[in-house]
Amino acid sequence: MQTADRLTIATGEVAGSTLMERAGAAVARAATAAMAAMARQNVAVAVLAGPGSNGGDAYVAARLLAERGCAVEVFALGRDSLTGDAAAAARRWTKTVRDLADFAPTGFGLVVDGLFGAGLSRPLDGTAATAVRELNAAEVTVLAIDLPSGISGDTGQAMGEAVEAERTVTFFRRKPGHLLFPGRAHCGAVEVADIGIAASVLDRIHPQTFANAPALWSAALRMPGRTGHKYDRGHAGVFSGGASTTGAARLSASAGLRAGAGLVTLFSPASALLVNAAHLTAVMLRRCTDAADLAAHLEDTRLNAIVLGPGFGVGESARCYAEAVLKAGRALVLDADAIASFAEAPDRLFAGAQPDRLVLTPHAGEFKRLFPDIAADASTGKPDKARAAAVRSGATVVLKGADTVIASPDGRAAINATGSAWLATAGSGDVLSGVICGLLAQGMPAFEAAAAGVWMHGRAAELFGPGLIAEDLPGMLPRVWAELAAAMPEPAAGSASMISGATA
Repeated sequence: MQTADRLTIATGEVAGSTLMERAGAAVARAATAAMAAMARQNVAVAVLAGPGSNGGDAYVAARLLAERGCAVEVFALGRDSLTGDAAAAARRWTKTVRDLADFAPTGFGLVVDGLFGAGLSRPLDGTAATAVRELNAAEVTVLAIDLPSGISGDTGQAMGEAVEAERTVTFFRRKPGHLLFPGRAHCGAVEVADIGIAASVLDRIHPQTFANAPALWSAALRMPGRTGHKYDRGHAGVFSGGASTTGAARLSASAGLRAGAGLVTLFSPASALLVNAAHLTAVMLRRCTDAADLAAHLEDTRLNAIVLGPGFGVGESARCYAEAVLKAGRALVLDADAIASFAEAPDRLFAGAQPDRLVLTPHAGEFKRLFPDIAADASTGKPDKARAAAVRSGATVVLKGADTVIASPDGRAAINATGSAWLATAGSGDVLSGVICGLLAQGMPAFEAAAAGVWMHGRAAELFGPGLIAEDLPGMLPRVWAELAAAMPEPAAGSASMISGATA
């Protein structure tokens, strides 16, 4: 945000004081709306103003609220260290300024947190930490400016004490900390206010982190053509495990079909053929018991994307199958057992990776086993961990969780926000791998297919609602496709979905 401000001011089109005035006005509007929602009369407002630009925004908001007749008190931290536009904004507040050490939330209906924004790089301490601790313990509505104080804008991590807000007003673009947990939970509802920074500023910042939304990948979606046939939409395959572990693969296969693949084949060992046959209809079934069977199937060049891992089993067979698929130049989604199979020999997997061919979908535990040193680096957040893993492996990496991150070897990373707590259920990851494979089969590039698959998977969960189990997800994908089709054509990739870095 600091870089965006600086570049905007440097053009001479908008003065820094104007940007601060607009930011403070946006905060005042949000505060007014929050008070109206309380349905209470004469709500007392405490504004906590810090020593930087966030503090300047806070002083502007306090002044505007007071001009509207609100009962406002300002509590300051480091007022004497304010400079430039922030110092000027503080001087325009002509009422009493109390020290932050005197702040007690009792008696206030709304507290505006303007202590620190996204650029904070160390834990809160002293008076600030005490004030935040007392604020979180009180029953009072909190509105944060830019990002709740104590949350890292880059990683979303709470650096010690961190404000728990019901609402956050930020400017220009969201930061990673707005989407990554626990920051997302601390922010509450996030409003992005337009304060006059042109979107073209992003061309000079060159952000590499994005909010995962259709604007990022919709141009690569392949809608069926009126004169097309099923092979135009790709042929996806899924490897099944043995007779007692077939369900996961069938979930993936069904999801691949619902994701738009023209046809999907389940490759089953002989021992599981009858079990799988009893459950399949539109998904085709073929025997694949060993490397020779696999080689024969790979002779069909129309088979262009494959899922390996769900219920397959851990071991040398998984490693050999993965290597054969990659050597044949097919797209491969590696999940679950297949990821675990390479934990002791990751270089075997990485050596066979080809650009835009391999997608890894680990949860945190699997990621730790495959990339132990990257996972252990406490100095990096989830997007940077996923990026580092993508560069090392040569694969698109989907680091799963409530805030799933999709990263490409070229440095791009997308943070997902669709989904619900009901996705924490057995088999939902198997469905995700199938969705991604179905999109790959249609010719989407790996990063776009993975990002779209994650978004669609989460949106399907939102549409279903409470009580979701994995079997419900594929059946919701037609509604997701209908929403996407209704919104076509989407804007060019990038504009609405970019996130600026904490210091951007």
